[in-house]
Amino acid sequence: MTAVNEPHAEPFSETTADVIVVGAGPAGSTTAYYLAKAGLDVLLLEKTEFPREKVCGDGLTPRATKQLVAMGIDISEEAGWLRNKGLRIIGGGVRLQLDWPDLASFPDYGLVRKRDDFDEQLARQAQKAGARLYERCNVGAPILDERTGRITGVHAKLGEEKREVTFRAPLVVAADGNSTRLSLAMGLHRREDRPMGVAVRTYFTSPRHEDDYLESWLELWDRRGPGEDRLLPGYGWIFGMGDGTSNVGLGVLNTSDSFKELDWREVLKAWCASMPEDWGYTPENMTGPIRGAALPMAFNRKPHYTKGLLLVGDAGGLVNPFNGEGIAYAMESGQIAADVIVQAHARATPGQRELALQRYPQILADTYGGYYTLGRAFVKLIGNPKVMKIAAQRGLTHPLLMKFTLKMLANLTDPTGGDAMDRIINGLSKVAPKA
Repeated sequence: MTAVNEPHAEPFSETTADVIVVGAGPAGSTTAYYLAKAGLDVLLLEKTEFPREKVCGDGLTPRATKQLVAMGIDISEEAGWLRNKGLRIIGGGVRLQLDWPDLASFPDYGLVRKRDDFDEQLARQAQKAGARLYERCNVGAPILDERTGRITGVHAKLGEEKREVTFRAPLVVAADGNSTRLSLAMGLHRREDRPMGVAVRTYFTSPRHEDDYLESWLELWDRRGPGEDRLLPGYGWIFGMGDGTSNVGLGVLNTSDSFKELDWREVLKAWCASMPEDWGYTPENMTGPIRGAALPMAFNRKPHYTKGLLLVGDAGGLVNPFNGEGIAYAMESGQIAADVIVQAHARATPGQRELALQRYPQILADTYGGYYTLGRAFVKLIGNPKVMKIAAQRGLTHPLLMKFTLKMLANLTDPTGGDAMDRIINGLSKVAPKA
């Protein structure tokens, strides 16, 4: 995708707005929702058509649940949401069940919902707020101001007939996921010094579909034969969907020596084959193919604002390196970006607007930078199979330590007050470098 300079663009048709948001996943739809709610004219461009499939564990922590409540989404069981009480951790021969912490800042429950209609709910909520949603809108090259290099819009192909259109706005939000072609076209490339994960998952018809705990298996084995078993850096999950199926998958980090050499779909198949037969995780009970996706972590693409372009969600590498959670951070970064844009929009001069926009990367750094630095150190540690084995075998036998670990991994603390664990985690995040 090559940037197109403004004077040479000859669009078939043209639409203008205050802000263009490219991508209607959780990050894009949340951004568009808050922008529209504040009265801005916002275009939300989605390359596919809803409902559409996305690779995800489908399990939402209280952090993501809080964002859904803030957007006015109906999260009742009657509306098709399954609530969960906490996390069940299995490893080292130990099975530990931990409830979500009781906090002032977050609800004490999580949710489960399939991504194929979760994303649509957010996009429709943005529409209700006033965002103009274009589905089957494949965004191509950005339009750049020839003098300043700022992005001033995008070219796209719309609908089944791929009609050429041009969308123009003084600000563009890249919410186009890990591949983020728009960011690449603006010269923003992935940082190789940041961790990357991969998630693979599938669905099975299973009697375990109504489990009210998210289940995480800390020991993920590569079974090579007698004496050759290897513990891999990553974890497996089993999330009951409440609809007769379980989402079963695994997440693995690129800190593993075997990250590139193994076929993770085969690892998932082998892991499922080791499960009790009455759980139903067998090939004949599989309701869909095994799919995989990358997990861009810990600010792996920067800067988060440059020349009229803001990065949110996976486009900016906001996945939590501790646990692979992306939806909460996608939605939070969307809300932060929208707030910055709304404030900038109200400024009187271009210089003042730019000054306001430059705050966005700093707010992200202040909010997540120290915590993500701790997460990168954690990723390096568990990349060592010996460390992972000791952690699984010894750490799980200490419930108080595991309660602390749950808060740390899920980033669930009260920012002010809270208990001693909250204060330790918040203190560590505050003093860690915000790189």
